[in-house]
Amino acid sequence: MRNGDVPPGAAWPRPVRPGYSAELMYRLHAFLEPNRFYRALAGWLVRRPRLYGWFTEGERVVKERMFGCRMCGQCALPATGYGCPMTCPKQLRNGPCGGVSPTGRCEVYPELSCVWVVAFERADRAGHGEDLDLLQRPVDHQEFGRSSWLNYWQGRDDGLWVAATPALPRPLLRRELGLEPR
Repeated sequence: MRNGDVPPGAAWPRPVRPGYSAELMYRLHAFLEPNRFYRALAGWLVRRPRLYGWFTEGERVVKERMFGCRMCGQCALPATGYGCPMTCPKQLRNGPCGGVSPTGRCEVYPELSCVWVVAFERADRAGHGEDLDLLQRPVDHQEFGRSSWLNYWQGRDDGLWVAATPALPRPLLRRELGLEPR
């Protein structure tokens, strides 16, 4: 087996190409933007472990089917054209590895497109190409299995993305979704 080959039955994530347009997802995201109601709902659910578990399981089912979600609890979808970077077998959250083929194929799963190629295509098509210049903070593994929707509504994931350069002080995502620093 060569370096980069996947052993049979390996549990590595597989790159996913979402079936819904990024444009639709950006519109949905705007509808789900934190507000007084969502903050109250999130707080209420967090105080009720059983309901929190049901809500989180519902989120997992929906996002897994739509995006291949791995329930990291720190959703990067809005900054990656709604292509989940956690479906990258190498778990890269800030761009592709050096093994992407010239045709945009994944090094680990050559029959699939690289997650980051998909993210670039989707973000660019939706007019959000600048969002891919944002740097993602490292994954906090303590958040795995938690609801990223509730984290988002409660502001726990503020600062997930930062501008990569001083020349980009207000990335498109922050401008359009009202995510300016407070």
